[in-house]
Amino acid sequence: MHTPPSWDPQQYLRHAAHRTRPFLDLLARIPRLPATGRPPRIADLGCGPGNVTRLLADRWPDAHITGYDNSPEMLAEARPLAGPTPGGGHLDFRPADATDWTPDHGYDLIVSNAALQWVPGHADSFPRWIDALPPGGVLAFQVPGNFTAPSHALLGDLCDSPPWRDRLAGLGRGFVHILTPADYLERLMALGCEVDAWETTYVQLLQGQDPVLEWVKGTALRPVLTALGDDPEATEEFLAEYRDLLRKAYPAGAYGTPFPFRRIFAVARRADG
Repeated sequence: MHTPPSWDPQQYLRHAAHRTRPFLDLLARIPRLPATGRPPRIADLGCGPGNVTRLLADRWPDAHITGYDNSPEMLAEARPLAGPTPGGGHLDFRPADATDWTPDHGYDLIVSNAALQWVPGHADSFPRWIDALPPGGVLAFQVPGNFTAPSHALLGDLCDSPPWRDRLAGLGRGFVHILTPADYLERLMALGCEVDAWETTYVQLLQGQDPVLEWVKGTALRPVLTALGDDPEATEEFLAEYRDLLRKAYPAGAYGTPFPFRRIFAVARRADG
């Protein structure tokens, strides 16, 4: 069994603007939360370094917002953001794993940004998450849908190749359990929700030398870097091979390196009554 990946918040945040854009699009499609007579309660599942969690306080200034993550490194980066928010709400961060997370009390909104792709079978958790919402409460998430793109397909092929398979087999193919927008819609409608599901492909223009490699170092490459972490020579050898493959798959253009970035979204509102 492979060790869970270690995370590097600073590497992840190198492309913070690009990574935040899908969350902002998701946020824009979340409907009004139910009127309960108290400040909204919001859970951010897989909050990472907290950079998008704090954006929830802009939309719901008086909300009590809790970010959950299973990475000590990410939570350490996020915790300085905790405390009262300018609109009278509160922001805090707690350890939790989305694989078995069960809400400890009711939430008006459960949101997850680019986290559920790490959780095989995450759709099986939808019933208990929806049960934690009041009528009119919302579950909203977005996940990457680019596991068949060259960035991920080449990583999977390299991990499973003869020189690497004994140490890395399977580590490059972690996202095949992502569902289609139609599948998410059907699952959530069966739970009595009104559902808005869609997909978007952003064409990110990345800058710098080997920018696609630098991008995946913050996400899809984490399990590989963790598995090779005690062997710097092997790490450099693997990265050099993967870098050369990415250079051919994503050639630099006159204005940067275009990197198609497909995302899948769903916003489910629990029916009234």
